[in-house]
Amino acid sequence: MHILLSNDDGYFAPGLATLAATLAEHGHEVTVVAPERDRSGASNSLTLDRPLMVRRTPGGFHYVNGTPTDCVHLAVTGLLPALPDMVMSGINHGANMGDDTVYSGTVAAATEGFLLGIPSVAISLVNNGRDQFQTAANVAVDIAARVAQNPFAEPVLLNVNVPDV
Repeated sequence: MHILLSNDDGYFAPGLATLAATLAEHGHEVTVVAPERDRSGASNSLTLDRPLMVRRTPGGFHYVNGTPTDCVHLAVTGLLPALPDMVMSGINHGANMGDDTVYSGTVAAATEGFLLGIPSVAISLVNNGRDQFQTAANVAVDIAARVAQNPFAEPVLLNVNVPDV
């Protein structure tokens, strides 16, 4: 399964690195396209006032001088040679529940995948100071395995909040 990863905390965020490594360890092809800096609260905004640049880290992550929505849109509409099987956004450092989902860049990246017709998942760690990103990554791997075995009949958007244990 090819999974496009993004987030709103930036390409250097520990949650994103944990998620990418864990998915790859379980045999998934992973492409990371994330913002060059923290864009928490960016919601579903698109960058329209300047050119967007895609760069690549030595570790293979792509980063964009734009929003989480820009990252997913650029990846799906031109950067990737084929559509990914799934978009995952996260692991966000903090919950995305209730009104937070309206403003969340994490949820926005997953929403963009959904709007482009791809099953999408936003993964957040309900932070209590332990920073157990591996727990959330394990949940994400389980979700990917379930979708691979039983694909959704149509695009779905899931917002998943994992306890920090």
